[in-house]
Amino acid sequence: MIRRPSDLPATIIRRPSDLSAAVIAAAADAERPAAIEATTGAVQPATVEATAVAAPPATVEATAVAEQPPVITVAARAARPIILAPELLDALAASRRDALRDLGGDRPVYGVNTGMGAMAGVRLDPAAQARQQNTLMIGRSVGSAPWLSRREARAVLAARLRTLLHPAAGVSPELCQFLVALLDAGVVPAIPRRGGAAGEIIPLAHAGAALIGAGMVLSPAGEAVDAAPALAAAGLTPRPFEAKEGVAFLEGVPGLTGLAVLAAGDTRTLLDQVLVAAAAAHAVIGASDDPLHPALADSDELDAVLTAMRGLLPRALPEGGTAAHGPLGDATDPRGLPEGGTAAHGPLGDGTAAHGLPEGGSARRLQAPVSFRVTAPALAVALRAVAGLEAATERALAGVTDSPAHLDGRFVGTFGFAGTELAHQAGALTTALVHLAELGAARLHRLLDAEITGLPRQLSDAPGLHAGMVTVHKRAVGVVHRLRRFATPALAGAVETSLGQEDVQSFGFEAAECLAEAITGLRDVVACELLAIHQARLLGAPVGDAFGPALDEIAAVLPEGTADRPFGRDLDQIITRLAGGWSSRGR
Repeated sequence: MIRRPSDLPATIIRRPSDLSAAVIAAAADAERPAAIEATTGAVQPATVEATAVAAPPATVEATAVAEQPPVITVAARAARPIILAPELLDALAASRRDALRDLGGDRPVYGVNTGMGAMAGVRLDPAAQARQQNTLMIGRSVGSAPWLSRREARAVLAARLRTLLHPAAGVSPELCQFLVALLDAGVVPAIPRRGGAAGEIIPLAHAGAALIGAGMVLSPAGEAVDAAPALAAAGLTPRPFEAKEGVAFLEGVPGLTGLAVLAAGDTRTLLDQVLVAAAAAHAVIGASDDPLHPALADSDELDAVLTAMRGLLPRALPEGGTAAHGPLGDATDPRGLPEGGTAAHGPLGDGTAAHGLPEGGSARRLQAPVSFRVTAPALAVALRAVAGLEAATERALAGVTDSPAHLDGRFVGTFGFAGTELAHQAGALTTALVHLAELGAARLHRLLDAEITGLPRQLSDAPGLHAGMVTVHKRAVGVVHRLRRFATPALAGAVETSLGQEDVQSFGFEAAECLAEAITGLRDVVACELLAIHQARLLGAPVGDAFGPALDEIAAVLPEGTADRPFGRDLDQIITRLAGGWSSRGR
């Protein structure tokens, strides 16, 4: 029984890069309960070396794609505690001594013995310097609800820890250990979801204010409460920031970085689900398998998608197969038509196609609607985009993000607070996901067409009396229309702040929010498409055995029958399954 965090296996961090090592397989997928039963006595935790575990392959994943930083994911899900190894603490202590030594002179150091932003020219006396690192948090905590979720805020805190482990940050090992203690105790700062401008100063100030007991933290229910009592309840004492630690805590882009880690993982799961829904829709209409031909793969990502779709459609083209000679080696095409046959005269010899389609279905076998034919390359684009975001995240975690950074014995102003590449890559992925949502809504519309499916119009069991899936499609259309506003890159739009000192912004939190909206919206559209596929299956569409476990899992949580009902409840159930990791394998 897990009674406290120390009962869980621990991840030992021996060097900064271990915070992006492959330990996903060692992490429990479900988030630990927020309230852990208190017991007395010390328990020595089991340990897992951060570099010793390989990540399991995704269902649809191209080769040579960067893995997401897994320890950040582990920390976000509260799956196991983190322990900073003695050798890493010694290295932090050494870099801290060097930083304090070089702070001892009379040279101006931005944000340490000077003001910040437009006040950078104001020198601070020793008394003001002693207070400033904490007042930086208080005066910049100007955000408010909505807050990041506990999972998201934990990811931000873990990413902040990762970047503070870099020697250029010059912070003390005690500060890093306090962040570990917060993660271990489940004390989660209340961080505003909308970050404003000037890097991530506003959301990070809220996180920092929680450390010193002046801010707010999230309750187990996700509500913001005062930090001081929560720290005391966890057995922690507020930890003031010391020389340079406050400005180091505010710099960089750990917020966008941590959120990007989670978004990348969520996206990979969602892309697998899009593929399953698209392949099942392909089966419902009996579309031609020509666009799945292996020779069309122009990249590793597209090859992975086409291979996965052919695997879900067991009568799809084999390697080197043709429409006239399918995988059975006989003179049938992959959908069961005899050589030279038509949709109107199938192998049943009764004037109907094998799929039960009316005359005209042969055109669909020759050329399926475009939305069906271009889904595979669109999925490949999204796979490349998520890989680009993962690679940018790795660089953000490993790079120098502090400003000023302690380099070569002096304090250097940097651009690490901008997050330009991360914001760009998040925007690219957002656009790719919005396009997939558009394609999903288009495929769903085709599923309502009796000329396409051979099923009752609008997938209604009583056309005219019952609406069937037509209003479900209208919901999907509304979601897609809303998503288009989030496809505008957050990176575009220079706005000045701080009297012109900060005259360009990257708006990283806005980029993260747009990406989160795209993930949520695409999941909604996939749910709509899956509900229509479920309805088509009940109305007699031959979907295929490969989809059985996954579609059966969905059917198990939906009411029986095909009559109209409040389908929004059905969609809520499907969305819950999708968010929980539903895939072609079922559970």
